[in-house]
Amino acid sequence: MATTASDSTPPSKALHISLWVAQVLLALAFGMAGVWKSFTPLAELAAKLPWVAYSPAALVRFVGISELAAALGMILPAATRIKPVLTPLAGVGLVVIMVLAFGLHLSKGEMGALPINVVIGAIAGFVAWGRFKKTPIQPR
Repeated sequence: MATTASDSTPPSKALHISLWVAQVLLALAFGMAGVWKSFTPLAELAAKLPWVAYSPAALVRFVGISELAAALGMILPAATRIKPVLTPLAGVGLVVIMVLAFGLHLSKGEMGALPINVVIGAIAGFVAWGRFKKTPIQPR
């Protein structure tokens, strides 16, 4: 397979820094959301998040634990360089969560949540793309 000039061009430092900033922001947002959805009483959650009221408790807790796992996956594998491929996979997982959240909010007429789902999903997609294709982190 022939390599192109873009294949041999080293990734820019600005892209690498941008990816780290995105990873940290996603980790903070989803870490807090994951803790909240995993450990807060459901009645208290339902007062702030309308979808919790009509969702099974197991789904709410599953979403919370998934968000916590993704938050850890955004930082730990890349920072330790132990299985760093898990970082872009965490990005893909967050894209999936945001697509499913978009569908849920759309089906319930909660239009205010849709732009947030799109923006966060795009940031997660940026991390997945960047860490898979442009600036993958090499394992130890």
